[in-house]
Amino acid sequence: MRILHIGYRLPPEPGGLERHIQRLVREQLLRGHEVVVAHRRGEAPSGARSLPLVPTRAGRAVARRSDVLAFGLECAHALRRAAEPAEPAEPAELAELAELDVVHLHGDHREALALGTAARRLGAPLVLTVHGAITTRHLPIMPFAFRHVDDFIAIGARPAQDLRRAGIPAGRIATMCSGLDLGHIARHRGRPVEPGLVVSVGSLEKVKNHALTIEAFHALRATHPGARLVIAGEGGERAELERLAGTGRGVHLAGHLPESEVYALVGRAQAFVLSSRRLPTIGEGIPTSALEALALGTPVLLSSETSLEPIVEPGAYRTFRSGSVPELAARLRAVLDGDPSLPETVERGLRATSALDWPAMAARVEERYAALLPGGPRRRAATP
Repeated sequence: MRILHIGYRLPPEPGGLERHIQRLVREQLLRGHEVVVAHRRGEAPSGARSLPLVPTRAGRAVARRSDVLAFGLECAHALRRAAEPAEPAEPAELAELAELDVVHLHGDHREALALGTAARRLGAPLVLTVHGAITTRHLPIMPFAFRHVDDFIAIGARPAQDLRRAGIPAGRIATMCSGLDLGHIARHRGRPVEPGLVVSVGSLEKVKNHALTIEAFHALRATHPGARLVIAGEGGERAELERLAGTGRGVHLAGHLPESEVYALVGRAQAFVLSSRRLPTIGEGIPTSALEALALGTPVLLSSETSLEPIVEPGAYRTFRSGSVPELAARLRAVLDGDPSLPETVERGLRATSALDWPAMAARVEERYAALLPGGPRRRAATP
């Protein structure tokens, strides 16, 4: 197949969505597909071509308000150009869009609104992966924005629920998660556990609610003075989190770490925590960092607004009431004190993640593509 992936940011820009696109593209290249990537920031994975984008009048008009929407308009303009007779001066990547089998958008209703008619005009099905909760402010316009989307992939139960609230039938939504690099993870599993080490991994943004994790950790130190908290990630909340961390001891903001260092850190932690919350404009899908912690054999504590369902059932991890400092502190004490039921919980986590490797996830995505192409990829159909 010839596939176009559209994502605003790619690695080395940090983030789970960015890593998801990168790894999915790599797997599709390994499976023999041709991949073109449209992006604003970051770098296209090796072997994939970058789609050249040019500013549009409409894009410039909305850029100050939303560069994501401006990006979507530029992508739509490229697809419309590809649907027209080719000109000699057109870039090769643009000419190849006329032979696309699938347009795969990683975003939400904003980009879908801009891209739907362009993909339809090109004759390529449009697949939308929603990686997190959708803003509740724009529900009335979503049926219109999604009218030309042919298939939906939701990363977790919460985004799937939001799509259903937006009027998308459940049968058109596949609920999945990001894949895991299980081979890499296995090399870090079984490390000696550092007593009292609590780890959280995620961007330093309000949705991750690291402030609550720090407050609960300060409460934990009253009974476990030797405990320490390491938060791996970077973002706009760093200054505020440093202020909160400074009110007590044992908190370290490690910044953005390479994947191997994150695995090594989480692998020797006594507990992994995510305190994420749902905000009006953003929320978690299935955080890959939590799946990786389960696959590393580390006990996982998640807020009640961070669900791994339906991929992993709650029995494989512990939950605490979102926003509750005392409840998180109590859960941490139980884990650090050696709750006798922990081994079974950890074993459930290992079993639940054992089949979530990237090749398997990429195969599931390819199945969704194939269902949209009953006649087979257009390139093959043109072959004598």
